[in-house]
Amino acid sequence: MPLLRKAFRSTAVHTNASAPCGLLMRANQPSGASFRPDLRLGTVACRLSSSEAQTIPMNPEPGKNLLYLNYADVESAGLGMAEIIGALEGMFREKGEGRVEMPPKIGIHPMPDAFIHAMPAVITAQKAAGMKWVGGYPENSKRGLPYISGLLILNDHETGIPLAIMDCTWITAKRTGAATALAAKYLARPDSESVGILGCGVQGRSNLEALKVLFPLKKAYAYDTHPERAAAFAAETSKQYGIEVEPVQEARTAVVKSEMVVTAGPILRKPHATIQRGWLAAGAFASLVDFDSYWHPAALHEFDKFCTDDVPQLHHYRDIGYFQDIPAIHSDLGELVTGRKPGRQTPGERTAACNLGLALDDIAVAPLIYQRALDRGIGTWLRL
Repeated sequence: MPLLRKAFRSTAVHTNASAPCGLLMRANQPSGASFRPDLRLGTVACRLSSSEAQTIPMNPEPGKNLLYLNYADVESAGLGMAEIIGALEGMFREKGEGRVEMPPKIGIHPMPDAFIHAMPAVITAQKAAGMKWVGGYPENSKRGLPYISGLLILNDHETGIPLAIMDCTWITAKRTGAATALAAKYLARPDSESVGILGCGVQGRSNLEALKVLFPLKKAYAYDTHPERAAAFAAETSKQYGIEVEPVQEARTAVVKSEMVVTAGPILRKPHATIQRGWLAAGAFASLVDFDSYWHPAALHEFDKFCTDDVPQLHHYRDIGYFQDIPAIHSDLGELVTGRKPGRQTPGERTAACNLGLALDDIAVAPLIYQRALDRGIGTWLRL
């Protein structure tokens, strides 16, 4: 069976058998005209021999094929961080208005501090539905494997037919950073120029990238329990984002000197509670990507506003042993975006966003990746 790769809206496509797969031309396409590929209208077979027909009939039946996107495919779709932040803000507006559906995460925990979660969601306004199956294993770095890995299935909103299956690692990293930046838009001082990154892995990078989109950052402090990682992070991101990134030897330095703080270490049921009361400056904002793992309870109770992305899920986590000593919850992110609850009100407030990472984040972004992949002819078609 030939490899299935592209979908178009025509009934026939011409190809040169000597050209590489992907160099396909729509039949009768006017010069300069544009069109948008559509999975439902079928697929095109690539790797044809010269003896095969030059006109390839389309398969108009939906539900016969789905698009597979690996990590490189998802990344090469070229979705920018500003677009992802915008997608999340639109989604949280829908959430704040009560127009989404998302049950609490269904999870299993095969190893200590490890998880595998099923994360379904639907965003009706976007006509987006699907589920992410994602695992997080803190010990994977010792095996040369990523901490976070998994897959996302995107379904057709009207029929439930699977449209695509894609690697979720890139999406998880980018949407998590985007959620931090979106929360900071409502909770941080808009003139914040410095950020402390504690945990210099994938999430540290994506959070810095996202904050740089919305804030006039000039200086970042990078701390990691492995100093060589902080040094590599500083060298890489200072060039990438055009700001000064200083590796520091102590977590306290990264917190005390910063107007915004991101803790992005492994998620732990029992916090190591490194950050102490009095470290976070008045007026600072913190994003707790790793839940309360980095924070001593006394430091958490210094926050004037403690927010999350979903209150029922935070309560669920508390019921299974996380978040045993945190402040009262001020609001969720949907309430901030819709104005139902106030964000920052005074320059001196200490504010926090403990975003848990929602299926809604993923399902807001996945359709954009899917459509971009169709537009650019990215990915591999698989038969159902």
